Amino acid sequence: MKNTADQNLMRRMNNKTVIDLLRKEAPLSRANLSTLTGLNRSTVSSIIDDLINEGWVTETTYQSDKVGRPGLLLEINPSGGFAIGVEIGVDFILAICVDFSAKITWHKRIETDPDEGKTEILGKAFKLTAEAIEAGKTNYSRPLGIGIAIPGLVDVHEGVLKNAPNLHWYDVPLRLIWTQQFNIPVYVENEANAAALGEFHYGAARGINNLIYIAAGYGLGSGIIIDGNLLRGNKGYAAEVGHMTCDPDGEMCNCGKRGCYETLIGPRAVVKRVKKIIADEGGDSTFLHTTKNGQAVFGYDAVVDAAKHADQVALTALENVGKSLGVVVSNLVNVFNPKMVILGGALNYAKDYIQPVVKEVVKANALELCQQDLEITNSQLDPYSSVMGTISMILEKNFSDLEWLRKFNY
Repeated sequence: MKNTADQNLMRRMNNKTVIDLLRKEAPLSRANLSTLTGLNRSTVSSIIDDLINEGWVTETTYQSDKVGRPGLLLEINPSGGFAIGVEIGVDFILAICVDFSAKITWHKRIETDPDEGKTEILGKAFKLTAEAIEAGKTNYSRPLGIGIAIPGLVDVHEGVLKNAPNLHWYDVPLRLIWTQQFNIPVYVENEANAAALGEFHYGAARGINNLIYIAAGYGLGSGIIIDGNLLRGNKGYAAEVGHMTCDPDGEMCNCGKRGCYETLIGPRAVVKRVKKIIADEGGDSTFLHTTKNGQAVFGYDAVVDAAKHADQVALTALENVGKSLGVVVSNLVNVFNPKMVILGGALNYAKDYIQPVVKEVVKANALELCQQDLEITNSQLDPYSSVMGTISMILEKNFSDLEWLRKFNY
């Protein structure tokens, strides 16, 4: 019995090794796979035959640069199945459908209002999910899973959103209600953690095993990957960088605490800073205006657009955000010694003004040895970082288990 179990485990490990290589390096021949994996050719051929029969791998053309008998090249079969990614933001819902090679084949985004309430927003998310599934079924045979990204503390084992301060949602069993609705495996993850996974598998951090992802939207989120694994902490709530305290007597945050970095970094902080400069400090802006009662009538994008026209008020506000963010990044670099720091979300839109300031602050404050080989860059996947991260939870973690995949051979 033990020998059978050991053989099954070894088979699954070999499957994973082979198909991981195909996903990252294809097209490859059976001979290539044998050389790269160290597995003998008969083992590779047996695995490939199974994968072809199940529709997850396909043979393409003959190897053209090979001396002697050419081998058929192998690739992941895009038609092998599809996966759905859904991000529920504070003021939007985004859904995508990807094929088995992780290529986005359908996407749709709608705006929402947090004041609509949980029931109405979830109803809209269900509707988008259903549309994505129908789009997938149009071209592919089997749905492999649904991934949900959401801003808040998530119990990933149970698929429960425990606390989303900016949505004011608590203890929402997302996996349960999505599974009941669609009868497909469901994965739930914090949106910043998901975005870190997205960049790690498909974006700026491919090949980078130590990275920190920081994104500003309605809040300030982060995901940390150490030695190729997402840092979760004791209960799975690690990396809440936006809620680190910078001023115990500072502004009240939506989390219920005072002086969180989230109150200083992000679109809301930028707009608030601009309003203060104009109203309280006498700043003069050519491109940003207020109404007669002194209230702002512009948003974050308008501030960034004004900075592009060298508006000093906008430039000052973005510089202040860059300085605060630079302090955060400096501390994280000293603690985790990452190879890469990725700035995403709204930070991406203002990268020309925020990123240089962050780099200057990090250079001045992080330990010199911790800065060696450090790259501070921007997301390659925005606005799809989080949904692609949920896709990775479906494809990258489970596709190599043939027994798991066979459950969805509809």
